[in-house]
Amino acid sequence: MRSHLLNDATAEQYRRSVTDGVERVARKLATTRRPFTGATPDDLAPAVSAVDLDRPLGDTAAALDELEDLYLRDAVYFHHPRYLGHLNCPVVIPAVVGEAVLSAVNSSLDTWDQSAGGTLIERRLVDWTAGRIGLGPAADGVFTSGGTQSNLQALLLAREEAPTGDLAKLRIFTSECSHFSVQKSARLLGLGRSAVVSIPCDGDRRMQSVVLAAELARCAAEGLVPMAIVATAGTTDFGSIDPLPEIAALAAEYGAWMHVDAAYGCGLLASPTRRRLLDGIERADSVTVDYHKSFFQPVSSSAVLVRDGATLRHATYHADYLNPRRTVAERIPNQVDKSLQTTRRFDALKLWMTLRVMGADGVGRLFDEVCDLAAEGYGLLAADPRYDVVVRPSLSTLVFRYVPGPGASPEEVDRANLHARKALFASGEAVVAGTKVDGRQYLKFTLLNPETTAHDIAAVLDLIAGHAEQYLGENLVHAS
Repeated sequence: MRSHLLNDATAEQYRRSVTDGVERVARKLATTRRPFTGATPDDLAPAVSAVDLDRPLGDTAAALDELEDLYLRDAVYFHHPRYLGHLNCPVVIPAVVGEAVLSAVNSSLDTWDQSAGGTLIERRLVDWTAGRIGLGPAADGVFTSGGTQSNLQALLLAREEAPTGDLAKLRIFTSECSHFSVQKSARLLGLGRSAVVSIPCDGDRRMQSVVLAAELARCAAEGLVPMAIVATAGTTDFGSIDPLPEIAALAAEYGAWMHVDAAYGCGLLASPTRRRLLDGIERADSVTVDYHKSFFQPVSSSAVLVRDGATLRHATYHADYLNPRRTVAERIPNQVDKSLQTTRRFDALKLWMTLRVMGADGVGRLFDEVCDLAAEGYGLLAADPRYDVVVRPSLSTLVFRYVPGPGASPEEVDRANLHARKALFASGEAVVAGTKVDGRQYLKFTLLNPETTAHDIAAVLDLIAGHAEQYLGENLVHAS
């Protein structure tokens, strides 16, 4: 079995095996004509269950043959221009090269003696991102597995920086459109269900700062402590950006930690034309960024940044076998001192390779393209009597609903929209997401592929309308 270990003696075998895998994926990418095949769990589960994991194939080529049937053939391909579903992006080639390098070398970014230069590359990228945000000279941060972990760590720091240790008094303020990880983090941090105060949004799905001010005043009058205000720069459903300057002013007035969840909107940091949409983010105490959304990076690639690097001490624990206290005096740069994780991949290398090949402007222009496309798509939806579109996009998300003529109840329209999404997915011709708005079923385009065109959007809208009309036609006839 030693023949499968990657070392000096197996370098040639590694080259052949990885080349075989890359060639198979390249062929699949070149020949994929739909984002999905329409395979169901019932289609795929028997073949996966039938694999005897205690009887290895013994050969990488054979395992890759098997993988084509179990995974590659029926994978959901985000690079296809008619994948319009979730916050998944096609990835840039320099980042994929970085992924191949970091997987083979397998550095762990917890301590210097496991990563060496990898530690410095991650720190340089943290400084670069903090500089783009404008957090100031004391800023710091660390790469994470994703926005949920970044938000959790930010709120941990906020809890530890709060003026009271009485958890029952602490409150987190966030919009009704914010990410569910805010509520999850509150539970994990021992704050309870009532700790999160949900602030309603305006017609553009942005937090209402007037209501936020009133809620802050009410809580303070009741003797509660505003621990944190979480502003969102790019909500998952609408791509809306909360009024950051107004929220920053309120956070300062009430002594609350200001966290900006820019997991989606972080692409604006590289945008040559839209950076102004993040004005006010520089006043945050912490910021979440997901490079694997709007920087076109492979999962995972995320970070949490803080204005005051000293606050990261709340995540620091010393272990004699890993990062003993003497390493601080010896100025040995250990990233585990800043992270909730211990063993951690060198995900920063992907972004490093991207910036060194494409540059920030190159990434930003790609994000600008999808934002421009969303504006064009909004125009199509607004002019189409078959659809109701919720809000003009700030980023690259469109939320809309098929609306037939008179005769169908709101509940039947809900079912028609849900059916259209499912039928479209089953056909494999396109993938769209769904959500609820004011209790009603809506559909969602999340546009993160610069190769998608207005023609693709129009074609998918026709497909959706066709499925919805067929459903209503069949069911309204039966009902009558």
